[in-house]
Parts: sequence; structure tokens; C-alpha cells
Amino acid sequence: MKKIKDVRAFVLNMDEQGADYHARTGDHWINKTVIATPMSKYPAYQKTRTSFGIDVLGTLLVEVEAEDGTTGFSVTTGGLPAAYMVEKHFKRFIVDQPVCNVEVMFDQMYNASMYYGRKGITLNAISGVDCAVWDLLGQLRQEPVWSMIGGKMRERQPMYATGPRPDLAKEMGFIGGKLPLPYGPSHLNEGFTENLELAREMRSRCGDNFLLAFDCWMALDTAYTLQLIRSLDPLDFYWIEESLPPDDLDGYRQLVMERSYPIRISTGEHEYSRWGFKRLLDTGVDIIQPDVNWCGGLTELLKIKALASAYNKWVIPHGSSVYSYHFSIASDATPFSEFLMMSPKADTIIPMFSPLFENEPVPKDGHMTVTDEPGFGVKLNRNLNWIRPNYE
Repeated sequence: MKKIKDVRAFVLNMDEQGADYHARTGDHWINKTVIATPMSKYPAYQKTRTSFGIDVLGTLLVEVEAEDGTTGFSVTTGGLPAAYMVEKHFKRFIVDQPVCNVEVMFDQMYNASMYYGRKGITLNAISGVDCAVWDLLGQLRQEPVWSMIGGKMRERQPMYATGPRPDLAKEMGFIGGKLPLPYGPSHLNEGFTENLELAREMRSRCGDNFLLAFDCWMALDTAYTLQLIRSLDPLDFYWIEESLPPDDLDGYRQLVMERSYPIRISTGEHEYSRWGFKRLLDTGVDIIQPDVNWCGGLTELLKIKALASAYNKWVIPHGSSVYSYHFSIASDATPFSEFLMMSPKADTIIPMFSPLFENEPVPKDGHMTVTDEPGFGVKLNRNLNWIRPNYE
């Protein structure tokens, strides 16, 4: 097996940044829609998520080059801070390693950064390196990632759509729709009533045989969540997502024990590593939602999935485009997957990470297929303004 000779990190100099979902200009639903967040308790930051800086980090590109010149790459978030970690810290654990040593490389990056990392942007950076190594390994083996991790469980992956218009998603063939919850506890009874009116309207538009869910983005508390669950019972919502911060383990246990009907409790978009997900699984939640670009990369996601399988729980990855598609179609714990509607009005299907790739796949009739091309099967759009920072 060939060895790795170089690792490079790049950022983008542009407004719309693909892997950073919220770096969108103009009248885009992901930023213009009122969505509940942990910052909603402050009036100045209630209107949009960009008002408190959700889009400030930007996209990170990691390239890993083998000694014969073959290159693998991946994209994630983290921008300049993550690029610095890759170039100034993690690179030493990657260069001169055989490309197949994915376990060794992850373990060394994780343990060497434990004193300042374990979660957050550090794991974003590690994820970027790890997925780039998997892409390179696939290039050298001339094998797609899904094949290297066990082969397809199904030929087409059913998809649900995240966005403000699940009724339009149904028309496009998706199996379900996940709505951003507009209001949290700080909006009091008026906000709660508007949340329910939105739920009723979308259930009426979508009909009975369509999965609906609310994405609460860590904005609620246990009492509010339990009240919301009770009110959603007649509307048969399929799951309620990330209503509490991932560290509120006691709160998630309470939700599991006290929910008034068998709505599924899901969480994990903002959790990291197998250790973080073990704590969540111990609460009894029904679905975990790691993002392969954030949680530690594919090497770590495979461990998280193995843990979840032992608990007989589902793993429905958050977003992450081709990086989650290859995992999902090979996973027995992933009956369907998420597609984030990135068109400004959520009324058309466009690639999730646009414009980063030349050939990013999109769902057809609500189902995703994966390519037989090696690695993750996408080509980087090199016409963008990729910048390798100079740290000297």
C-alpha cells in the first residue's frame, strides 16, 4: 500500500460556501425563515440564525496526496481555524502513513488533540482529514467507499427532505419532510400556538401517509418538548429532533420515559465521537443523527453505527451529501436518509453542497443512488477560489 506524502488544507473566498449550509446570500429559506435556536431567548438574535454568526466559519477542503501523485479530498466546515489544525498539527500523523492505516491516523489525531478537542471544530478538522483519506484509499483501490465498508444493503436509498415546504417535497417523491421549528419557550404561548398551526397546516397539505418531523435545533427544554409532543399526537408526527442540547442527558431520559405517545426521540447532529454517542444511546433515544463531516469522519461513524446496532437503534445521518450517502446505503441501521433542500425556496432539487462538486448526485423520485466511481465518486470544482492559507 502506498504512503501519504502530503496533506493540504484550503478555505474558500466566496459568499456561498457549500459545506457550510448557512453561508447563503439573498432571500434563502435557511436564513430568512424564523427558526428556534438556543439564542432565541435574546430578542436581537431571534429573527435569523446568521444574526448570531452561524455562518462565520465557512468551508474547509482537505486534500491528501499519495506518493504516486494520486489525490483524495473531502470538504467539511471549520474554515480557517480547522485549516490551521490540519496543517500545523494533524499533518504530522498523516504524512508517511500507509493510506490504509485509517484507524491509526484517526486514533493519533484524536488522542493528540484531546487536551483541546474531543468535540466541535477539532472533530470537524479530523473528519475532513479522515474522509479525504477514505477517498484516497478508494482511488488507489479503484473501489467506491460503499464497497469498502461492506457493500450495498439496498440499491436505492429512500430520502426525506428538510425544509419549510414538506408538501412540495412530497410532490417530488420524498418519503417525508422535516420542518424547522419556528418558535421556542421564549416566544411563550403565542409561539407555541403558531408552531401547532404550522404542524396542522402541513399535515393537512401532505395527507396522512407521509412522515413529518420537527427539527428543534437544541432550542427547547423538557417541559416545552413534552407539551409539544402531547399536542402533536393527533397529527402523528414521526419524530421530534434535537429538542435539547446534546449535553442534557437527563432531559433526554425524561423525554423517553414521559412522552405521551410513541413519537420517536432523535438527536445527535451536534454530538461527536463514539463516546458522546454512547452517552446519548444510554438515555434511550430512538434515533441518533451523526454528521460524518463533523463527528470524527467515516472511521468514527462506523464505530458509532456499531454501537447503535447493539442498542437496536437507527442511525440517520445529518446531511453531509455524498459522505453520508455511501455510509447510508451500506448500513443496516439506516432505513432512510436526509436530504437538505438547498434551493432558496425549497421548491426544486439542487445539490446539497453546490457549488463545490462538478458531479454531486441528487435524489430522483425521493431516492438516492450512489456511483460505482472510486472513493466518494465526486470531482472537486477547481474553478472556485480555493485558498491555501500561509501560516509562516
